Amino acid sequence: MFDALHHLVAQFVTLSDREKSILESAFVFKQVPRKFPLVKHGQIANELYFINKGMLRLFYENDGDEITAYLFRENLFASSYDSFLRQAPSIQSLETLEETDLLVITHQKMNELYETLPKFNILTRKIAEQRFINAQQILSSFLLDSPEARYAKFVEQNGDLLLRVPHHIIASYLGMTPVSMSRIRNRLAQQKR
Repeated sequence: MFDALHHLVAQFVTLSDREKSILESAFVFKQVPRKFPLVKHGQIANELYFINKGMLRLFYENDGDEITAYLFRENLFASSYDSFLRQAPSIQSLETLEETDLLVITHQKMNELYETLPKFNILTRKIAEQRFINAQQILSSFLLDSPEARYAKFVEQNGDLLLRVPHHIIASYLGMTPVSMSRIRNRLAQQKR
């Protein structure tokens, strides 16, 4: 149950068996069905999730539309981070896209880990750095790339998600309508022929 988490952690810090045990004790395993809301808009996010299996979608709600901000897959941490870190009402929602197996840590347990497992500070900083880099790349793509280029990058980096995530959600994540994405897909397919 903790193999994927330990594999991720080992990329950043080396833990002794005792430290691994402390880390494991802070998490609870949770299996959740598809379309399960983990954080609702306006709710305070009190949990951080490590995804063992499945997918999550972070999204905003605007005038009845859902705008996908991020797609989290296996071996990633996920939450409404702003809400989780500030313990303030979330301006986002987080839900499962598939049946999902999660390792869950509460805000309180995470703060306790900072005290009992000092290496956890390094781990969370390194993960936050990666999230910052990802966010910068997404923002840069929205500012500099055409919708077609954004779609092509998505396929190159996350092509398998086209089979796992409904296309209207991917279109929203890429900042386009499903019709626009369909046209781009057709155009790119014709160019390959």
